[in-house]
Amino acid sequence: MIKTYNESNIDSLFELLEKRSQLDVPEVTKVVTEIIAQVRASGDAAVFEYTAKFDKVEIEQFRVSKEEIDVAVIDNKLLAVIEKSIQNIKDFHQKQKIQSWTEEKPGGIQLGLLVRPIESVGLYVPAGSAPLISTVLMNAIPAKVAGVKRIVMVTPPGHNGKIANELLVAARLVGVDEIYKMGGAQAIAALAFGTESVRKVDKIFGPGNIFVATAKRLVFGYCGIDSFAGPSEITIVTDDTANPKFIAADMLSQAEHDKLASSILITTSDEIASEVIEELKTQLSNLKRQETATESIKNFGAIINVDSILQAIQIVNEIAPEHLELCVDKADELVGHIKNAGAIFLGNYSPEPLGDYFAGPNHVLPTSGTARFFSPLNVGDFMKKTSLISYSKSALEAVWKDVYDFAIAEDLDAHANSIKVRFEGTSTEDKK
Repeated sequence: MIKTYNESNIDSLFELLEKRSQLDVPEVTKVVTEIIAQVRASGDAAVFEYTAKFDKVEIEQFRVSKEEIDVAVIDNKLLAVIEKSIQNIKDFHQKQKIQSWTEEKPGGIQLGLLVRPIESVGLYVPAGSAPLISTVLMNAIPAKVAGVKRIVMVTPPGHNGKIANELLVAARLVGVDEIYKMGGAQAIAALAFGTESVRKVDKIFGPGNIFVATAKRLVFGYCGIDSFAGPSEITIVTDDTANPKFIAADMLSQAEHDKLASSILITTSDEIASEVIEELKTQLSNLKRQETATESIKNFGAIINVDSILQAIQIVNEIAPEHLELCVDKADELVGHIKNAGAIFLGNYSPEPLGDYFAGPNHVLPTSGTARFFSPLNVGDFMKKTSLISYSKSALEAVWKDVYDFAIAEDLDAHANSIKVRFEGTSTEDKK
């Protein structure tokens, strides 16, 4: 059911994980390119057509009215949970804000950095068998904390032509400004280029299937995007103090996402490995998404046997997992050794779903090894920075010959002249 690896065959696991990438599938790229072209050419008409074709529903207008949003209600118990989660996420992201700064230097020089929010962002929320409330929270809250003025949410309509009340309530609670009933590559195109109904945005955020991911990749440059997301993944490191039932449950929490999801256990204990395998069999039989989870575990699940925890950490740093659980004794002492991971969960009582929904850190994390160079979604992703440079005449006069020489060295005489014309009559030979 699940493959086992050790030092002799670990390279084959890395090769397997690389095959999960969905960044460039020619057949999908061709379809999405056509969708984007049609939306750019025909606007709303194309989006209506694709909504009927792919979502199997006819709708009269895309935008959800204020009345629809205001009257949406959900179970009070769920509402209370969402409100607690919002507060935790907000508190965590408030600490990420950075401020503009300037400094005065001798001689009439002022340098600085202006930090300002992006004007408008689009948030894509996938549709599925259940409303992805957490996707709304994790994308909209940092946008709000950053000070984004216009937050637009798009999500595919259900077969009844409506958006789930849970999503409407969540969007209302976190301050989403506009909500549209549209999904797929056509929604990404609408956000990027605008239609009669939707004004274009400056940057697009949110997860989606391979068509959505490809659309985001293709519109990048016309607008910004958050990242190139791949299938979900978890790596768990254990010693003999771990609880096999907990470990199996955490592996399956990722496996139920997607048949391409990856759940990896790295352990120093043969006994734990054997018990986890038995627990996986038992727990799989009780899952609603049994087929998806089984395929994930079978094709991309792995147990890696190692001789030491430090050897496990070396493998972790090579995998660079989206989620990393350290279910070992004195887990906090290992954090300094972790170079590459999207989020680290310490100990047997910090399961990954805690981060998905409630703890506060963002659950939008780098996947497919990109934790080597990407970070979790944060407030800074919703902000832009502008450099500030101010030299007085005397300050420039003191250095102009150096700048002139630099420009000449790069054979850019117009650059050099831009400096020189300000000090006509001053010879470059006088610099020494």
